[in-house]
Amino acid sequence: MQTNDSGAEDGRPATFNVQTFLDHLDHLFATKQASELAEPFLLKSLEQTRGLNDHGAELTVLNELMGFYRSHSDHEKALDATRQALDLVRALDIDGTAPATTTLINAATAYRAAHRYDEALSLYREALDASVETLTSNDRKLAALHNNLSIAYSDLGRYDEAQQELDTALEILISSSPDPSTDIDVGSTHANLALVCSRNGQKDEAEAHVEKAMRIFAKGGNEDVSHYSSALAAAGEAFFHAGKFSESIDTYKRALDLIARSYGTDNDYYSITSQNLEEVVAAAEEHTPQVTSTHPRITGLELSRRFWNDVGAPLIAEKYERVRGRIAAGLVGHGSEAYGFDDEFSRDHDFTPRFCLWLTAADNAEFGAQLQRDYDALPQEYLGFARSGPQVQRTPRSQGSAKRDGVFSIPDFYESITGLTSAPGGDESHAVHWLMIDEATFAAATNGQVFSDSLGEFSRERAQFKAMPDDVRLSLISRRLGMMSQAGQYNFPRMIARLNTATETNAGTGAGAAAWRSLNEFIHAAASLVFLVNDPSAVGYLPYYKWEMAALKKISARMGTRLAGVADHLEHIMENASAACLPLKHSELSTRDLGGYDVPHAPAADAIYQDIAAISALVVRDLRAEKLTTSTETFLEWQRPYVEEAIANPQLKSL
Repeated sequence: MQTNDSGAEDGRPATFNVQTFLDHLDHLFATKQASELAEPFLLKSLEQTRGLNDHGAELTVLNELMGFYRSHSDHEKALDATRQALDLVRALDIDGTAPATTTLINAATAYRAAHRYDEALSLYREALDASVETLTSNDRKLAALHNNLSIAYSDLGRYDEAQQELDTALEILISSSPDPSTDIDVGSTHANLALVCSRNGQKDEAEAHVEKAMRIFAKGGNEDVSHYSSALAAAGEAFFHAGKFSESIDTYKRALDLIARSYGTDNDYYSITSQNLEEVVAAAEEHTPQVTSTHPRITGLELSRRFWNDVGAPLIAEKYERVRGRIAAGLVGHGSEAYGFDDEFSRDHDFTPRFCLWLTAADNAEFGAQLQRDYDALPQEYLGFARSGPQVQRTPRSQGSAKRDGVFSIPDFYESITGLTSAPGGDESHAVHWLMIDEATFAAATNGQVFSDSLGEFSRERAQFKAMPDDVRLSLISRRLGMMSQAGQYNFPRMIARLNTATETNAGTGAGAAAWRSLNEFIHAAASLVFLVNDPSAVGYLPYYKWEMAALKKISARMGTRLAGVADHLEHIMENASAACLPLKHSELSTRDLGGYDVPHAPAADAIYQDIAAISALVVRDLRAEKLTTSTETFLEWQRPYVEEAIANPQLKSL
């Protein structure tokens, strides 16, 4: 819609110039100013369109706004803009028009980026239906639709469908391009195809698409544009699967640099690429071309992936060709190796070449028993590791109904871990189910890696278990604030006071033990809070106590992680905990004001008070940055009402 923003001076109504708006937005991205200046510009433009009652321009701005928030991983704001845009389409009664179809595509992509796959696929299907009437067969918007739909399928492990969508998108783009050899969109689609082929085990095809993508960006002189980062990331993954670790590391580093310059570091794109780089570096350090030792430097996940690629996948291709696309494979569940935290000390029990095979309930009833027999008959030694016999120490908790590998029906697998055959829903009636299951259980159900899942059923369910509803997440954030306040800010100093002012009446209260337990509760709540504010759909869940700190340090090392500084303070607290919780001689104590009166405390306790105060300040700063509070109060209990204002479900607000 072309409009004249100076019309008020010549008697015509003032309007909004959409082309000027789009040109300026392009300029912000081209000059790498978008991270700082795009949001205020977009919000001001939205306000202007509404003030002018220019609904067409308003819809254009909302589409750009949802795309901006999506690219910066601010999913809550992206979905809010999406809902406003869809409401506007309905209010204007423009269903069946090109602008409405474009809005559906962008809305579906916002839901997909937020890991809301059911809503995303529904909107993509609606957009496909609408495109028959609103888009021509060679419209590039149609190619974008197929491209984005492929990403949703790929996220769900449905790689065959993802590849079909990308092939369709590529055909449209090539037919509509004046020069496909320099076309950025053609290059990006080849990059996406490289990713899908790589994940689907098609290594040669993946490398061929990488080469085409790189050639297109280079020939067009577009190696500094933001889209090139997707080609680099795809190349990094393809090189990794091909065992070319040094090339993969170099390419991922280039991708991270370009992502940081284009979008900043506080987004899922940067975090995921950074994590991928870490995994490649770790694999490069552990990789040995000829592994024959019984104690090679290899993690359980890497051993599992190799066992699947070298032994499992060929079995499926040979004996289960008819149903191979219905069999998902990977390693998820209990065991240190599924979290990626195993080492040589983990190999004294339940460490063998293994993987899981997941089937629908109907498929499991049809051929699951035979598949299990074939799995059991796989070679009993791989890369020097035995699968059975006296060399393998199997614990009771990994056998029988508690088995950790082999064939599972998808509902039975999730029920064995969570007690539920499927993930709870996202509406109010399912909130109690989310709250009944602890985070460590959710972590066990969503950890590890999926190696193959063309059908996508297992990956879809896995994604649903990670998609904790925002109301539930905010409710848990409020609870963690309460526990941090109660245990760390209130009870710990009072227990220390009792410990160091022992009298006949309080000498037997176990104040030192109570102080230590208070710190334990504070540490657990703070670690959980870090995972919750970063959103489990992006970083996963806090695992069980043994690996809490390892997991916390891992996500804290990523660029863009919120509350990244909490981990170091918690480690410092643990270093001082023993000294702080032991009674000392009066001469070794100093005093500290506590609620209007002085209490004795040890130097180690003073250090802990400082760490607790520092963590509390970090938390309040983060809550304010995320618009979850307007208060500066650092006693965290008083922040809870502010956080709970954002909760829609009244049952999830604290009493």
